[in-house]
Order: sequence, then structure tokens, then C-alpha cells
Amino acid sequence: FSPWQGRLRLVLLCLLLLHATDSFYVPGVAPMNFHHNDPVEIKAVKLTSSRTQLPYEYYSLPFCRPMKITYKAENLGEVLRGDRIVNTPFQVSMNMEKKCEVLCNLPNKPVTLTVEQSKLMAERIREDYYVHLIADNLPVATRLEFYSNREEEEKKKEKDVQFEHGYRLGFMDGNKFYLHNHLSFILYYHREDVEENQEPTYRVVRFEVIPQSIKLEDLKADEKSMCTLPEATGSAPQEIDPSKENQLLFTYSVHWEESDIKWASRWDTYLTMSDVQIHWFSIINSVVVVFFLSGILSMIIIRTLRKDIANYNKEDDIEDTMEESGWKLVHGDVFRPPQYPMILSSLLGSGIQLFCMILIVIFVAMLGMLSPSSRGALMTTACFLFMFMGVFGGFFAGRLYRTLKGHRWKKGAFCTATLYPGVVFGICFVLNCFIWGKHSSGAVPFPTMVALLCMWFGISLPLVYLGYYFGFRKQPYDNPVRTNQIPRQIPEQRWYMNKFVGILMAGILPFGAMFIELFFIFSAIWENQFYYLFGFLFLVFIILVVSCSQISIVMVYFQLCAEDYRWWWRTFLVSGGSAFYVLIYAIFYFVNKLDIVEFIPSLLYFGYTALMVLSFWLLTGTIGFYAAYMFVRKIYAAVKID
Repeated sequence: FSPWQGRLRLVLLCLLLLHATDSFYVPGVAPMNFHHNDPVEIKAVKLTSSRTQLPYEYYSLPFCRPMKITYKAENLGEVLRGDRIVNTPFQVSMNMEKKCEVLCNLPNKPVTLTVEQSKLMAERIREDYYVHLIADNLPVATRLEFYSNREEEEKKKEKDVQFEHGYRLGFMDGNKFYLHNHLSFILYYHREDVEENQEPTYRVVRFEVIPQSIKLEDLKADEKSMCTLPEATGSAPQEIDPSKENQLLFTYSVHWEESDIKWASRWDTYLTMSDVQIHWFSIINSVVVVFFLSGILSMIIIRTLRKDIANYNKEDDIEDTMEESGWKLVHGDVFRPPQYPMILSSLLGSGIQLFCMILIVIFVAMLGMLSPSSRGALMTTACFLFMFMGVFGGFFAGRLYRTLKGHRWKKGAFCTATLYPGVVFGICFVLNCFIWGKHSSGAVPFPTMVALLCMWFGISLPLVYLGYYFGFRKQPYDNPVRTNQIPRQIPEQRWYMNKFVGILMAGILPFGAMFIELFFIFSAIWENQFYYLFGFLFLVFIILVVSCSQISIVMVYFQLCAEDYRWWWRTFLVSGGSAFYVLIYAIFYFVNKLDIVEFIPSLLYFGYTALMVLSFWLLTGTIGFYAAYMFVRKIYAAVKID
């Protein structure tokens, strides 16, 4: 994987994305047609565990290897996710059954695991690892059947089926470790319609596995590598004793079934969510709450403002007005530039960059162009979009910096291009060193890291400079009132006007609106689930933008009424209050939902959580800041000031 391949692939990806607006699947993920007895290649992706959060390569464990190991060239997203797609020795042919076949080694020479290998295998079983294979780009799934809590009569008829991604490496019983050494593959095909005299073509539409653990002695194998499976009741499982060498056979069987599922909807089984109803309910719930609250807020604010403006604009009793308190009194200071204008504008520039990236990614994904079948596409797209959105980030940051009477635009542009990405890169680099130490495939290889640095300094930095240059040259934002020479004294503030109280109050509404969605996103990231509800996510994102803007306007109104005109930084901090709740939720999720016990997985979890919280704070802070800025300019333009 060289940076150039990556870039070439990106250009192709962009062209494909442009081309694919009318179809659900990105071209390039075209259906594969098989004839009878054509080989169907089974590849391995990685081993994962939600307990350790460290993915490993398939051949990090002593599985059977083919004569020649070839790795698939991967896109940026796959590398960052820790996928290492590689060929396996399974021989599967379209529509050809296999009862039981030995995978490697002759039956009279079983595979011998050394003590070291046995230890490693037992360790991975203890850590609850899952193996992920793919056939024709479809991930393998284990079918789980269970009776739901329905009425007794229905129970007998209907089982609920859910799928687990991948299959368990093995299981524990007491203190003993057992390895799943026999895999029964069940592949489903869909017969395509062809003309009469043509050979029928098939497409793979589902890939299931039933893993079994069968002791070496119970697998009766002959010279031709064929074997017979024992009766289900009489067989003992294959134990792995970590203190000595273990002998075993890896075997597999293949069964084909015809299916009505069309190729286009073959991913639906993987994405079946048992709680779509809950989802709709929660979304409607949050929409109603947000609109109800926003209605009340808008009414209060508009009525109060009208009253204020009418009072302030009454010509005759000017003397009385001067005695009053309120936001008009601070008109000579409200646009006084804050401390550290360069850092403020840089953070807001990064916020704009994030906002544009997230909006486009969610929108494109909602149209179905980043479906889970194109692995890593989401990550790749997000990385490149963030780089290219540097133009907008730079433009907004530059214009704001000019408005805040800044002069050193080059330093400001450099700050915008490096402040947030530098923090992200720093944290990721430190975490990556720990992952490297564990020899996990989740570690970003050095060439990829260099490629990312080249993208940052070769694409993002120049684009930010370009945007900043034009933003800085543009007319600054027009402030409706002049700033006084001497700053006005700020009266002592009440306790509830404290920054932290503000953060706590302002964070509740936006967090409440997106809290359910957060649960699904967390389980997608930490528990290897697929996340595909981008339509929901788009709705939630819109709700988030609306609620952040409103809360921010209310907070800034209260602050100006209390004659405190230092609103620039404060609005940015307080609007990002929901990030604080996201942090609390992440800690709650870690304690209650994940059973991570070791140090490095915990470090990874909190490292990545810190990045998420930081990005979320920038995003919501930026939305709130711009809403408040527009509001402040509007209200001061509406009053007559002598």
C-alpha cells in the first residue's frame, strides 16, 4: 500500500461516487457470476474481540496455510480498521457439496501445536476472539436461534434468528479451552435468469458457518483427506491444553442451498436490527421534545426581544431607559475582540471543517453509497473530505480573525491547519505505539502514517492557507455598533451565570436529542456491529444543529442581560456542553456494557473517546458560536443607538 496507490484509488473513488448517485451499490462492487463448479474463494479478514479491542491478522494463529500467502491491496479505511485480507486453503466450488474434508496435513499426520502456539491459542480463546472470513465479499455469520418471549403456542412454531458476525474461535468450560476445529460452511446461492441454451449462473447471497469442536480421535479420516463426522451426541470436543503440545485436525464441510434473496439485498440479513421500532420511537420522541422546547424558547426570546427593542426605541423616555439595565447597556463593548483571537478563530475553522465533513459523509452514506459491502469506504471518504474541507475551514477562520482585528494571517493560517489535526495525530500516534507493542494488525503501518502526514501537509495545509488568504482579504463581518475606547465594568455575576453551570445546563438538550443514536454508534465502534442507519443519523444531526443553535442563543441572551459582554469564548465553550455529557456516557458505557479489564484496551478506549469528545465539542461549539454571533448582530442592528 503506497501513498500513490492510495491517491489513485481516491480519484477513482470520487469518480465512482459521482457516478453512483443513481444506484445503491458503488460500481466496482459489481455482482460476481459463478457457473457450476467454479471456485468460490474464501478469504480471511482478521480476528477481533470486543474484550481487548485489538484486531489480529488471521495467520497470527497457527491455522492451516495455503502454499502461497497473498494479501489483498487495501484502501486507507481498511488499513486503519486493522483488516488484513488474505487467502485461505479452503477449497469451495459453486454448488458442490463436501461432506467432510481435512484442511491441511494428511490424516495420519495431524497438526501439532507447540506449547507456545497452544498457549497463544488458549489465550485468544480466553479473550473471546472471533474469526472473520469472507466469501465473494460477504462476511461469514453464525446463526443464533432463540425463542422470544412470545405466547406459549407461538413459541413452538417460531424461533427468532439473529446473526453474530464471524464465528467464535473456541469456548471455555470451567478452566479448559476448546477450539472450534471443524467448520460447516452453509452457502446460499441465487440462480440468475438466463436464456434457454446457456449454462445457468449463480450468485452467492449468504455465507453462514456452524463451528464445531471435535476431538482428533472422533474424526475418522482416510488417506484421501476425507473424514466422517461423529454422531452429535457421542463426540468429545477438541481440548487445547496450554501446558503441552496438542494434536488436532482442521476440517471443514460445505453445503449449498438455493435462496430467493436477490443479490442486491444480500446484505440485509447482516443489517437486520431487532430494535428498529425502538429507534423510530426514540427519534420521534427527541424530535417532539426538541421542537416543543425550541418552540417555547423561540416564543419567549422573540416576545422578550420585541419588548426590549420597543422599549429601547421609544424616543420620549430616553432618560428612563438609560437608568434601566439590560443588553442595550453593553452595546459599546459587545463586539470588543476577545483574548487570544487567533486560537479562537483556529478552533472555529477546524469546527467548520468537521461540520462540512460530517454533513457530506452522512448525506452520501444516507444515499447508500458507503454501504458496508465496500469495506473501509467510510473511513477513507471521511479522511479525504476532512483534508479537502480545509478550504472552508481556512476561509471562515481567516474572515473571523480579520473581524477580531487580527493582523498576522500567516501565523493564523498555520495555527488553523495544525492545532486540531496536530492534537488528533499526537493522540493517535501514542495509542499506535501501544498497539504496535501488542503486534496487533490494528496498528497503522509506518508507510500509511507517512502517507497520512503527506496528505496533511501536502493537501490540507495548502488548502487551509488558500482559504485563509481569501477569507482574510474579504470584508470583515459587519458589526452594527461601534466599540467604545474604554471597557465598561462588569457587575458581579450571579452563581448560575458561572461557566460550568452554563455548560451543564446547555449540554442537556442537544445530548438528549442524540443520546439513543450514540448507543448504536458506540456498539458499532466497540462491539464489531455494522452501523448503517445513516438516514436516522442525518435526522439526528439536523436536530443536533437546531438544538445547539437555540441553546446557544438563549445562553448568550441571558449573559448580555446580565451586562457581561465577554461572550466570544464563553459561547464557544458553553455550546459544546453536550460533549461533557458524551464523556460521562462513554464512561457509563465502558463500565456497564464492555468487559474490558486490561490496561491497553482501556487506554485505547479512553484515548479514542477523548478524540471523539474533542471533535464533538469543536463541532457543537462552532454551531453554537455562529448561531449566537448572528443573533447578537441582529439584535444590536434592531435598536437605535445614539
